[in-house]
Amino acid sequence: MSAIPSDQPHNRPPAGARAPVRRVVIAGGGTAGWMVAAGLSKTLGPLLDIKLIESDEIGTVGVGEATIPSLQTFHSLLGIDEQAFMAATQATFKLGIRFESWRDVGRDYFHGFGQTGKDHWTAGFQHFWLKGRQQQLAADYGAYALEAQAAQAGRFAHLPDDGLHYAYHLDATLYARFLRSFSEALGVQRIEGKIVSVDADAQSREIRALQLNSGARLEGDLFIDCTGFRALLIGETLKVDYEDWSHWLFNDSAVAVQTASVGDAVPYTRSIAHPWGWQWRIPLQHRVGNGLVYSSRHVDDEQARQALLAHIEGTLLTQPRVLRFCPGQRQLAWSGNCVAIGLSSGFLEPLESTSIYLIQRAIIRLVQLFPGAGIEPADVVEFNQQTRDDIEHVRDFIVLHYHVTNRHDAPYWQSSRGMPIPASLQHRIDLFRQTGRVFRVAGELFSENSWAQVMLGQGLMPKQHHVVAQLMGDAELARFLDGIRASVDQAVVQMPPHQAYVERYIGSARARAGNK
Repeated sequence: MSAIPSDQPHNRPPAGARAPVRRVVIAGGGTAGWMVAAGLSKTLGPLLDIKLIESDEIGTVGVGEATIPSLQTFHSLLGIDEQAFMAATQATFKLGIRFESWRDVGRDYFHGFGQTGKDHWTAGFQHFWLKGRQQQLAADYGAYALEAQAAQAGRFAHLPDDGLHYAYHLDATLYARFLRSFSEALGVQRIEGKIVSVDADAQSREIRALQLNSGARLEGDLFIDCTGFRALLIGETLKVDYEDWSHWLFNDSAVAVQTASVGDAVPYTRSIAHPWGWQWRIPLQHRVGNGLVYSSRHVDDEQARQALLAHIEGTLLTQPRVLRFCPGQRQLAWSGNCVAIGLSSGFLEPLESTSIYLIQRAIIRLVQLFPGAGIEPADVVEFNQQTRDDIEHVRDFIVLHYHVTNRHDAPYWQSSRGMPIPASLQHRIDLFRQTGRVFRVAGELFSENSWAQVMLGQGLMPKQHHVVAQLMGDAELARFLDGIRASVDQAVVQMPPHQAYVERYIGSARARAGNK
């Protein structure tokens, strides 16, 4: 069959066709900007001209240093070697989060990755555990979770068939630097400079170009706003409104500091509740990240700073710095020819380490809906709806930690317990309280097991369990529970200490790099 001649109407764009997207301009670097650059250049690089504008003079917030297992998927799509990544970012492994004094003062629990116990197709493991608890046959819920037990024993190993679910603690600044090298090798052009003005069409609300302090003018077909809380393109220029969620999430400030390590790195994040917020402790290979997220309505900056300094270990490597934020989201993450990714699109406190996940999801969504032949309104609507669904599911999960608690020692917790909550979350709480059931919405981040771990951990005990658990007599149920627990304990004992494993695992990567 002969090729269609170039002058045939089949190859001519139809009248009124939208301009194809070839020139992509990413405004801002940091974690979000370089993740976008890496994702686009790896998947669509040969089709695009990608430029990223970044100024060495502008600091980055450094979106959370703790991640969730989905980052492995992102790295797999990019073809990133885990050992090389961990060596470059001073990363350690993470098996979950230990929530200290969240249920009540002195009452802790663990939210681990992976599965707890064994589910039946009719009902989750929590139903069998609930019956076992009633009959005094069951240990703590976390005793049946491999990740929780390995984490608290300070052990880690890569197990066959992905038998241990994990994420990473990483240095966000080094991660951005690592992805910059990755992206530039794929043709992304980094342009040093500050954006001094945005040329946008007032009628179409589309961006034509960005003007830099150097005098350079960067035109583009698609602009990605990674300018952080400032939201220079999506907010300041296109005037997309921001939806404030501070009536559900009281925290609006954080103070952060880095300290030298004083002991072995544990394979979990610590989240320590205070009377007006919570503190994080994240161990890396070379240091520890510390911070305090708090409500300025309940404590002032100096009190928060002093409280953080009183609850850290090791020599200060940086001075405490205060950050301000407003929890919420943009009404639209994609408007005109501008897509906001990262802090410019919305912000949720890093309680469940979801900041990098939301960036990753936005990148994958953008690639799947990429407007190569031109921006179509239906794609924009779909992108915005999926973005809203993602962040609202995460929002509900975070609000759960504050609303369901036995703490009543401070006005902060009393207000959190008594506040009206989103109807979507209220339904989940009511369902679990009355029946012990959890049903995961298709496509949402947190599994049924995550919801069960946190609701039970926060003190929400169901009134009943599924009737299928009645099919097990006490002896059979005891064997079932004891067998799971023994299997978990046996697996943990066989794992090496986390610190030793990291040193050996990363050491081999650094040795290979040194031999090149």
